[in-house]
This record gives sequence, structure tokens and C-alpha cells, in this order.
Amino acid sequence: MVVLRTEFGGVLRDVRQQQGRTLRDVSRDARVSLGYLSEVERGQKEASSEMLSAICDALDTPLSEVLREVSDRVLIAEQANIPDTIPADFYQGLISRSPHMAANAARNTAANLRSARTPMLSGAR
Repeated sequence: MVVLRTEFGGVLRDVRQQQGRTLRDVSRDARVSLGYLSEVERGQKEASSEMLSAICDALDTPLSEVLREVSDRVLIAEQANIPDTIPADFYQGLISRSPHMAANAARNTAANLRSARTPMLSGAR
């Protein structure tokens, strides 16, 4: 499961470190406590939109870039959790409820019907 506060924190930390800045520098410029910023970066605190904006301003990085990077990381994490196959018993349950799918399944080879896992239908992603 993707936790947005963890992704936001990771992106903010990466930006700060790429700039060679310390937590102290950024917390001062964002006018937030060093401890709070540290917790945000570690994904332990969920920053408000106002706080994220202040941190991005302190990092001289547009919030939209941070949001885009977070979005990219979430997409990658979600894709890692999308199975390439569906369980055979689920597939069998689908075809048993649909005469059209049952007719198509009957045309499949015996090897496909016996396989432990059946590939997802095209476009199901």
C-alpha cells in the first residue's frame, strides 16, 4: 500500500539533499521546526498543503514538480502491485457466469484451461 506522506517526505528529502542543504537550513527558510521537517521527510507527519507550499518555497522548487515526482513514484508502486495474471478459479467463475465467455473458454486449449494462472484480458490494466 502506498502511503502518500512517505512519498512526499522522500521527494522533499531528495530535493533538499540534491541541493546540498541541511534540515536546519530548510526548516529556517520554511519557518517550521527542524524536528517537524525531519518527521515530514521520514513520512511520520502528514504536512498540510500550506506547509508543503512553505517547504517547497524554501527549497525554491515548484510544488507542481514535487507533486509530479510523488505521482510518478505512486504510479511505479502501483504498477509493482498489479498482477500480470488472475487466479484460475476467479477466471473460471467469470466464464461460468457468462455464456459468451464460456463458449470462448471452450475453444481454448486444454493446456490453457489446466494452467494454474490465466493471463489477464487485454486492456484490463
